[in-house]
Amino acid sequence: MSPQIIFKCFCLSMLLLSVCVFADEQPVIKEVLTLKSAIEQAVRDNPDLAQMQARAQAMAAIPSQMGALPDPEISINAMSLPVNTFNTRQEDMTQLGVGISQSFPFPGKLGLREQAAAFEAEAATQNATEVRWRLLSEVKSTWWLIFYLDRALGIVDNNHALLQQFVQIARSKYEVGEGLQQDVLLAQLELSKLLDQQLMLKASRRNAAASLNALLDKPANEEVRLPDKIDSQLPAIQQETQLYQQAEASRAVLEGNRQGINAAQSRLELAKKDVLPDFNLGASYGARDDMPSGDRRADLLSLNLSMNVPIFAAQKQAKAVDQRTSELMQEKYALQDQWNKVRAQISQGYNDYRRAKDQVVLFETGIVPQARQTVASMLAGYQVNKVDFLNLVRSQITLFEYETQYWKAFTEANQALAQLSSAVGKEEIYE
Repeated sequence: MSPQIIFKCFCLSMLLLSVCVFADEQPVIKEVLTLKSAIEQAVRDNPDLAQMQARAQAMAAIPSQMGALPDPEISINAMSLPVNTFNTRQEDMTQLGVGISQSFPFPGKLGLREQAAAFEAEAATQNATEVRWRLLSEVKSTWWLIFYLDRALGIVDNNHALLQQFVQIARSKYEVGEGLQQDVLLAQLELSKLLDQQLMLKASRRNAAASLNALLDKPANEEVRLPDKIDSQLPAIQQETQLYQQAEASRAVLEGNRQGINAAQSRLELAKKDVLPDFNLGASYGARDDMPSGDRRADLLSLNLSMNVPIFAAQKQAKAVDQRTSELMQEKYALQDQWNKVRAQISQGYNDYRRAKDQVVLFETGIVPQARQTVASMLAGYQVNKVDFLNLVRSQITLFEYETQYWKAFTEANQALAQLSSAVGKEEIYE
């Protein structure tokens, strides 16, 4: 077989192999997960939020039960039945009866029980809303963390390519006797450091993606792909005192505490009424058969009214009042403590956002452009032997760090916005 034919067969086999490899390595195109779609999926599918909403629905079914009267009781009985013959006509007092009785709590008690349950149901609804806001904050923060890690990995790739160019330049200068061998070794060392950082960033991204998938009720190892471009404009937010005012009216956890106070107040009023008796009203009808002699016997009607007598009020009802009073004070202190925590959350988010936003402006308008100019100047100077290689590499590493810090500050600003919205309980926190 001629060499030309062998060469053509080899080229054809390599072409087929490359086609097969390319076909095998074609990545599955994953749908882009925007922040909006991530929020929608979390609200729809998150099991923690779903179970809190189910609990609120269950609590909403309680008030009507608490406000209803106890079920009446129906009884059937045989009175004065002779056991020797079981004949209903043998004894004059023998009768077969049917009765009904109904318990009636003292007026006002049912209303207070229903009222307390209604307040507790509303508190459960507010707790579900609070869980929803916390979920949104976690989803947003995790989404932005993945966004930052993507940007950092992109910067690592760019710097890896630039340092490879530096290695090539240093090697070329060394080969013609104008450079040093340690310059080549230094550049290769920095390349190895970049690879180490890349490994750490990829591991962090996998962990963040697993956390986000858990919030969205998806398999932890499912791929998460974010948009390549987003709006990088950071908004202006309202003043701190205005955010306080909004949170006081809209934060769900505060409203839940207020409903807890109302429920405790209703339970206290109910405990005070427990010293008043409850009633039980009953009626029974007894049917009697005629005597064997033919004498007719009249049927009998019985009425009954009973009530409980709270003779142990000092040890029972009075202590219940003390208990409910302490529970009411507990709820009031809990509300004040929660309000202090809410204001602290708002102040922290507000300060974090202002700091991160100022850093973004500083890096975007000053530090990063200056660092890029420095690298360009250093590279031009090194090529004409006016700048040593160590300073060139240091300038590139500094630029890498500043670009990474820019995206970190941008991410922290958006995470602070997410935490601030959750702390206020509203999305409308902007000017």
